[in-house]
Amino acid sequence: MSKNILVISTSLRNNSNSEILANSFISGAQAAGNSVEKITLKDKNIAFCKGCLACQKTKKCIINDDAVEIADKMCNADVIVFATPIYYYEMSGQMKTLLDRANSLFARDYSFRDIYFLATAAEDGEYVPEKAVSGLNGWIDCFEKARLAGTVFIGGVGAPGEINENPKLQIAFDMGNLCDIR
Repeated sequence: MSKNILVISTSLRNNSNSEILANSFISGAQAAGNSVEKITLKDKNIAFCKGCLACQKTKKCIINDDAVEIADKMCNADVIVFATPIYYYEMSGQMKTLLDRANSLFARDYSFRDIYFLATAAEDGEYVPEKAVSGLNGWIDCFEKARLAGTVFIGGVGAPGEINENPKLQIAFDMGNLCDIR
C-alpha cells in the first residue's frame, strides 16, 4: 500500500550531507511506489514558538510564517522523515524550532505513524546522535499513534558532499524502500 511520505531536510547548507542522506531515503521510497514530498528548511522563514498555546484551541499556530504550512503537511503525511546535521551532539536548531512550532499537531487528528531520523556529523562515534534521537523521541512521545520507525547515522563527514559513496546511503535507500510494508 502506497504511503504519503514527507521528508524534511533541516540543513541550511547546499549539497549538505544530511540532504544527500535524505535523497537516498527518498529514492528508496519512490522505488517502492510511495508518494514523497521533500521540504528543505534552507529557504524557509520559521520563527520561534512563543509558548502561548493558542494552537491547542485553534489547531493552528498564530504566527504566520512557513511553519504553519509545514505543520499542515506533517499532519497529513503517513510518514515523516527528518534529516539533520548533528551540531554539538544535538539536532540542528532549525529542526528543534520546527518541532516546537508543530505543537498544533497535538490537538489535531494527525495521520503520521512512522517517524524516521537521518543524521550526519563530522564526528563518527556511534554515540554522537544519541541526544538528537532522544530529543526527537521526546516529541514523538507526545503523539500516542506515532513511533520512531528507524534511524540512520553517518559520521565522519564534514564538508558538503563528503558523504557521497558512503555505504550507509544504501541503508537509507533500503529503509525508504520498506516504507510501504507497514
